[in-house]
Amino acid sequence: KFMKTLLIFSMILVILSSLIISQSLQTENEIKTFIQNSVPYVGTEIPRMDGIDGTGIKVAVIDTGVDFNHPDLFGWGSDGKVVGGYNFIQPDQLPLDKEGHGTKVAGIIAADGHIVGVAPKAKILAYKVSEDGEGVSSELIAEAIQKAIEDKADIINISLGVNKTNSKIDNAVNYALDNGIFVVTAAGNDGPELETIGSPGRNFESLTVGATYNNMTSSLIATLEVDEKQYTVIPMVGSSKTEEPINGKIIFGGFGKNSDLKNLDVKNTILIVERGSDVKDELLFFSIKEKNAADAGAKGLIVFNNEPGIFLGELIHEFSGSEYSPQIPVVSIDREEGLEIIEKLENNSSGIMHLFYNPDFIAHFSSRGPVSPFYMKPDMVAPGAYINTTQIGSSYNFTSGTSFAAPHVSGAAALLLEKNPELENHELKSLLVTTTQPVSNAYGNEFSIHESGSGRLDIASAYNAKLIINPTNFVINFSSDNKVIEKELKLKVIQNELRKIDVNFEGPEFIEFKHEINGNNLQVKFIIVGEKYGKYEGKMYINHEKIRYTIPIIIHFTEGSISTYQENEKLFFEINHPDEWSFTKISITNSKNGNSETVTTTSEKTPSIEIYENAEYWIEAKIMTNGSTTDAFDMVKVSSVSEKAEVLELRNIPEKQIIIIISIIIIIGIIGLLIRK
Repeated sequence: KFMKTLLIFSMILVILSSLIISQSLQTENEIKTFIQNSVPYVGTEIPRMDGIDGTGIKVAVIDTGVDFNHPDLFGWGSDGKVVGGYNFIQPDQLPLDKEGHGTKVAGIIAADGHIVGVAPKAKILAYKVSEDGEGVSSELIAEAIQKAIEDKADIINISLGVNKTNSKIDNAVNYALDNGIFVVTAAGNDGPELETIGSPGRNFESLTVGATYNNMTSSLIATLEVDEKQYTVIPMVGSSKTEEPINGKIIFGGFGKNSDLKNLDVKNTILIVERGSDVKDELLFFSIKEKNAADAGAKGLIVFNNEPGIFLGELIHEFSGSEYSPQIPVVSIDREEGLEIIEKLENNSSGIMHLFYNPDFIAHFSSRGPVSPFYMKPDMVAPGAYINTTQIGSSYNFTSGTSFAAPHVSGAAALLLEKNPELENHELKSLLVTTTQPVSNAYGNEFSIHESGSGRLDIASAYNAKLIINPTNFVINFSSDNKVIEKELKLKVIQNELRKIDVNFEGPEFIEFKHEINGNNLQVKFIIVGEKYGKYEGKMYINHEKIRYTIPIIIHFTEGSISTYQENEKLFFEINHPDEWSFTKISITNSKNGNSETVTTTSEKTPSIEIYENAEYWIEAKIMTNGSTTDAFDMVKVSSVSEKAEVLELRNIPEKQIIIIISIIIIIGIIGLLIRK
């Protein structure tokens, strides 16, 4: 009885304390604010005006749990914000977040209090698969996805993952998609290098989200030109924007110590120094380097890395001192480019440095594609830098990462589903990824598809869109013996009939583009002129009822080619190349489950493999000619494999289902034996 009374008393205290905290926050700002400033920036006000707020939608957050004692995410159970979930770390306890990652994610999706998320009336299912957000088990992520299916989630948000391919996670994601659940995944934080997206972000069918900045006060970016060459640089935290570009001679200043600058005339120059120190264990902070450079008269400072890769530095930190204030702009650059600039200094090279605001800029940490020659990742980008959201302990905090870009899209999906509950997975994905806004780099050029996908989330356009396009992007494979490619896009109008649409293509000048409308199908034709072999990008734009839809396209133009044809339950391959070839390695990937097989062949043979499942297969060939290797690509859809053959292919079925199938087979066998007796 005593324990029961104590429990009730504790619950009353929690409720009262939450109300007190909520009231104190409201008195400081009586008008509820969106998650500043990313939520209004991506166009959430438009559905708000129609009363669309995520009501009736359940979003599963597979993460570190959720702090359901937070006043903006308050309550556990059917009457609370967090209506269910499961703790996979400690199954005998509720999935309460003790680290903060999952609470931040949930707040962006559905906070409803002092700050307001994208879909404030949506409900959360909390699945705790990690204690700290760092060590994440692929098995637990897969189990959480299965549990979300059982709990009838409408949307699954996965802002955790691994930095490599993981078939267990990918198969679980596919199973959720097959069950009609929309899955949103974070791209990862291993940028800015390419090919840095792991599972589940690399999953073919899920919607993968990279990160941009989000508003004018936190979106500082930088440019650097030396001898008319553009370099990639990142402003250090604490730098301020420049009123005008800084011009000046570039001087190398060692590690930026006073002793390094003592005999140098750096007045009105741009100083470049190396990160770290030449003295073991010496802590030469960026703030010290900046102060030394400014005191010596430099107008700007470049710090190049002392190891491969670029980095984000901070001028303001716990050791910089309360009296310290940065005086000149400081940027970081990777080691290779830094050393390249130093080599140019013998010619008295000059530089132009500029720091300015650009909210639609890809965050440096955002992982990039490509993940495959046959499809694109990320699918799109959303605000993920300096996001103010809910934190454990009834508090709020700024945070950055693609983990916090993904929930903007999950919240947007909740709004679209509330408006139109009949939307299927691919239709919801189409509305979100084709209605994006373009994102440009520091020099005004659009980011690569491998960096930004189709562009930045625009909820207003997705909400007002009436056209569903399938596919939302595609790859075309030209070769020396195949210079004409035709594709068909299916168009579905949500309301009324298909009215006039305008279609145009932007891409390499040596590609001709033609199109025609045939009913609700858009027939497009690409014709390549010349022999400019290589990899290219393009975008097709469709304008319909004041909404512009973007369809990204990856283009391969290869000398050789591989042709695939099916006979019964085998795929056969033919290799063609204008030069004599001697050896080819062929990789075949099942697009449904990611399973791959490899065969090799010589020019005297016709290679083949057996297939066990109806699916689209991706074929990549490495063709060796005269000591060099060239690529060739093909895709083939198989739809005539017998059911008997499909039964043999169990690799893409989750383990629990395999166990069930095997158990049924065993039971049937036992029953058969008993009947015979």
